[in-house]
Amino acid sequence: MKKTDLDLEKSEQISRGKRIKDIRENELHMNKTQLAKEIGVSSQFLGLVEDGRGNLVYRSIKKLRDLSGHSADYILYGLDDKVIAKTKNLLDLYSDEEIAHAISILNDIAIFIKK
Repeated sequence: MKKTDLDLEKSEQISRGKRIKDIRENELHMNKTQLAKEIGVSSQFLGLVEDGRGNLVYRSIKKLRDLSGHSADYILYGLDDKVIAKTKNLLDLYSDEEIAHAISILNDIAIFIKK
């Protein structure tokens, strides 16, 4: 791995830890010991994760996902996990025919842009 790849990976790890800490403190209102017990790690290890010096395994991420209601994409990468729900709510306002027509228009626009 190149140094820049390592720097990017470390930066992502630090951001991930901050997100997990934010979820724990501001959404779940738990201390480290409580959350650690819920997701199956020690509070010391959770502290390392929140400081950007450790990573959760799949099983712990899944438990955090289930507990918090956030997607794994949000926990791991910070991707907005509310986009799917917002899009679904917007699409519910339109008929299947209207959605199909809109997709056709978007396809035509994409073809036009590529030319």
